[in-house]
Amino acid sequence: MKEVYSTLESQCKKTIEHFHTQLSGMRTGRATTKMLENIMVDYYGTQTPLNQLGMLNAPEPRQLTVQIYDAGALDAAEKAIQNSELGLNPARDGNLIRIPVPALTEDRRKEIVKALGKEAEDSKISVRNHRREAIDQIKKLKDSKEIGEDEQKKAQDEIQKVTDKYIKEIDGIMSEKEKEIMTV
Repeated sequence: MKEVYSTLESQCKKTIEHFHTQLSGMRTGRATTKMLENIMVDYYGTQTPLNQLGMLNAPEPRQLTVQIYDAGALDAAEKAIQNSELGLNPARDGNLIRIPVPALTEDRRKEIVKALGKEAEDSKISVRNHRREAIDQIKKLKDSKEIGEDEQKKAQDEIQKVTDKYIKEIDGIMSEKEKEIMTV
């Protein structure tokens, strides 16, 4: 049973890490290089992360720059930034791509919060799926007579407590990010 608990804990922690990764790419009012980390560029037929094709910088609060290493990748990188869901419009300056980050409108903030809610719900669903898998493992242990009915009930209660803890953590992260997005 300890193995079931530790597996559940590690899966839930990975879900939280993934949620943090998804949130770091969401745009807030300030320019950060993390906004560009999830952008994939078609580099000679291979999908490559933008941060592997060039150096990302945030020289000003409202501007990002990408210094592309290979001049042949400039067009593809510029197109990938334009086609991303961030709503950015890059401008080329030699081998440097300048990306002005405009202030967010109220409507755009609400759209981002809506997307944030979807990401949070996906993470909660993932945690619940981990809970279901753990409960199934406990039921198999009971069916094979390795544990009794009382132990099964206690294990299910413990699994639910772990699930509730991680769902509450997701809600807390989401409300914090929502405040950050909605702050002008």
